[in-house]
Amino acid sequence: MFPDIPHRRRDFLSQLGGGLGSLALTHLLADDRLLADTSRIEQDGGLHRRPKVARVLQLFMNGGVSQMDTFDYKPELARRHGEQIDFGIKAAATSVPGGIMRSPFSFKQYGESGQWVSSVFPQMAEWVDELAFLMAMVSKTNVHGPASYLQTTGFEMPGFPCMGAWISYALGRLSDNLPSFVVLPDPEGYPFNNTGNFSPAFLPAAHQGIIVKTHVPQPIVNLHPPEFAEYITPQSEADGLNLLRELDGPHAATHQGDSRLEARIEGYELAARMQLSAPEALDLSQETESTRRMYGLDKQVTAGFGRNCLSARRLLERGVRFVQVWSGAAGGKRQWDHHESIPRDLPPLAQSVDQPISGLLADLKQRGLLSDTLVVFTSEFGRMPFTQAVVGRDHNAGTFVTWLAGAGIRGGVRYGQSDDFSYRAAENATSVHDLHATILHLLGIDHERLTVRHNGVNRRLTDVHGHVIKKVLA
Repeated sequence: MFPDIPHRRRDFLSQLGGGLGSLALTHLLADDRLLADTSRIEQDGGLHRRPKVARVLQLFMNGGVSQMDTFDYKPELARRHGEQIDFGIKAAATSVPGGIMRSPFSFKQYGESGQWVSSVFPQMAEWVDELAFLMAMVSKTNVHGPASYLQTTGFEMPGFPCMGAWISYALGRLSDNLPSFVVLPDPEGYPFNNTGNFSPAFLPAAHQGIIVKTHVPQPIVNLHPPEFAEYITPQSEADGLNLLRELDGPHAATHQGDSRLEARIEGYELAARMQLSAPEALDLSQETESTRRMYGLDKQVTAGFGRNCLSARRLLERGVRFVQVWSGAAGGKRQWDHHESIPRDLPPLAQSVDQPISGLLADLKQRGLLSDTLVVFTSEFGRMPFTQAVVGRDHNAGTFVTWLAGAGIRGGVRYGQSDDFSYRAAENATSVHDLHATILHLLGIDHERLTVRHNGVNRRLTDVHGHVIKKVLA
């Protein structure tokens, strides 16, 4: 268990003058062999055990991917198509249950594992032997906001740190010049809960996700001064930072329980370093034309998500520890929330991510990054087996699909199974707490020991739940 945050803050400010957080600093000092006792954080980056993963890339499909139209093949839906079946509910999240609806897409088995994948993901399907599928993921809620919070923070309500913030807090930065946690939102906008999904909540504010919008001229807001401000020079910025340090020290000493000042100090220092490092990291013109095509940057339908995926790879290889890439914006047509028409709306959105994700996996593998990078593909919940609005599907918390790939993962496995209609998990159901526990385990963290005392409670990412899913581990 970690000490209470205010106590840690007093130690940090008195010893470090508002610099890096203790775990990040400890990791840096350990790497330089400047500490005699490095038992708390192993030389290779773990916290409680030897890790298999150094960095994590989460691909979050915002809106609720339809599992029976993508990865969860159910012949029973075709056999019972049009029948009215009583599932014991009078209404789903937003509609009255209609008749059973078969998938409008063809399914085929791929690889030695024989994993079924629908025609909407032809390129991702070629990777099934390197993916581990969680076929019976469950959620506690079928409402977007709470379900998204649950997937990102482990809780259904706001006010709790997201997984990226926990990982940043526990392990610190891999690079001095880039943040540990970066979020790449969909070019169309933020997901449900807006920036609440990237929040550090009661963890030190320095661990919030840094938002990077790769589709705009200034991907990181306020990183550089505006063009009209000719009076802002490198020397004036350096003088300003020195003055802030002089003023912030005494102020911090009288506000020892507030992490926002230290986060601001660190933010200014990191921003100064990122003025040099971030433009290079996000400069996709450095990539070969073949690499850009591999991610789909040459096609309108794939360019937005492809640019984010390629940017994510560049950030990972330069030392960002946790990158989250989102597909789908809240409230818009271009998301995975297909209430009106699965046949019309799912194919173009699936196409927008299929080639970029396949290209990303190929690129990570050929560069050797997949050997210590974990890739996670997920959504907040799934869809119902019956119709809504003739050919749409409503929200379903009862079962959906997540897959993992890369470091520490046994490819070609399926864990869990839904019922014949893909309505509920039937065997080896897994929760987001199990998923989070497994991700932390691969990073060398015991999810039950990564805790922070907050308002008299020892809080953790997995709350009081979670088991490592050992069946998918190599």
